[in-house]
Amino acid sequence: MHEVSLALSLLEIVGKKCREEGYQRVKSVSVRVGKASGILPGAFSFALDVVKRETPARDARFIIDPVPLGGTCKACGKRFETEEPYIAQCPFCASPSVRITQGKELEIVEMEVE
Repeated sequence: MHEVSLALSLLEIVGKKCREEGYQRVKSVSVRVGKASGILPGAFSFALDVVKRETPARDARFIIDPVPLGGTCKACGKRFETEEPYIAQCPFCASPSVRITQGKELEIVEMEVE
């Protein structure tokens, strides 16, 4: 379950930033997770709750915002979004030539600290 190692890395970043800025506690963290990132939001949320215990984020609430897979077709030029975790062809013209522009994210968007 790679969500645990990702949760540990995210908490390391959050804790380091918190200390650098002189804060003692993290109240909440907003995270964007792409549908095509390979991260299961439920498992990631569970992993964060388990590994946060000995960190400045021990009482933090984690808000996970899913990002749909999206891109642009190189053949017809249309932009698309889908809730599917992958795309094999353009949903408009069926061309296999697409450029993925979103959906692989794992980003910390915002932290609330005190």
